[in-house]
Amino acid sequence: MSALSRRRVLFGGAAVGAGALLTACTSNTPENNAQVNTNTDASANPNAAPGSKVIIGFSAPAADHGWLAAITNNAKAQAQAYTDVEFRPVEAGADAAAQRAAVSTLISQKPNVIVMLPHDGKELNAAGLEAMNAGIPVVNLDRAFPSMAAYRLQIKGDNFGMGLAAGNYISEQLKAKGVSNPIIGEIPGIDSLELTQERSLGFKTALEAHGFKVANRRPAEFTADSGQAAATALLQALPKMDALWNHDDDQGIGVLAAIKQANRSEFFMVGGAGSKAAIDQIAADNSVLKATVTYSPSMASSAISLARLIGQNKGMSDLVELQVPKEITLASETITKDNASQYAKLGF
Repeated sequence: MSALSRRRVLFGGAAVGAGALLTACTSNTPENNAQVNTNTDASANPNAAPGSKVIIGFSAPAADHGWLAAITNNAKAQAQAYTDVEFRPVEAGADAAAQRAAVSTLISQKPNVIVMLPHDGKELNAAGLEAMNAGIPVVNLDRAFPSMAAYRLQIKGDNFGMGLAAGNYISEQLKAKGVSNPIIGEIPGIDSLELTQERSLGFKTALEAHGFKVANRRPAEFTADSGQAAATALLQALPKMDALWNHDDDQGIGVLAAIKQANRSEFFMVGGAGSKAAIDQIAADNSVLKATVTYSPSMASSAISLARLIGQNKGMSDLVELQVPKEITLASETITKDNASQYAKLGF
């Protein structure tokens, strides 16, 4: 399987209308690490009342990564929370071509709405256009279609903001420690991806605002093995380091293994995504990992809730407008020891 098909990205949680998005009921077991809106009190939330039946088609890459597994679990669990939603998933296959074929088959079944997390937004743009031209609204999840005509709603995380949050936290910690000329390392994900470039740009922007810069960066591939290899190379290149940002908590498993193997502890590390394992480790405060910046897979739950509203021609209960917005970008939040207990339920 290619690195592109294995990759996954991160997501920051935010509430955009109480009638549509994430609330507190979650489960983080491996079998069902779902973050689901269970607000079904129609008296408090008119959108919760059962309405016309909505068939929601769903396509996302195989759940071969913790974040992607949570994406699919969240979407399925959220759909099951509604009595008026029929969830109709299709296999995305191993690459963009296979997903295009699967989505074309789904379009022929004429669901009311399609929620799609593409292998690659640019390569699946045509599939989004095909559905929209067939009169089927598309919710483009996370990996953006370049054409606004290819989706009714695009819901994604803030990759630039993720880097910005990591850079600001690191800079503030270094300033507090009185470190004036720090050595900062970076381990991004797949460097050719736009999302990785956006994260690195946000990180660079935040550091530069404080007069800092990245001393060395070694890209990985959003996997533990690649994280370990990248971290080993980085640690060899930087015999002394003050701070490290690793873009992804799943690849961070390998990064932390390499750090332990090298017996290094003179620096602190910030992760990315907000995995349950990372949050627990931050709370325990027993390693170099001191924070992570979120990119929560709760986005998939929100996508299903919003797709339901689109299918029923409803707006979001907290907004004045009568329709669901065209674009939603969720914020990246910083998890530290001080607030880890609040975010533990949202870890994937």
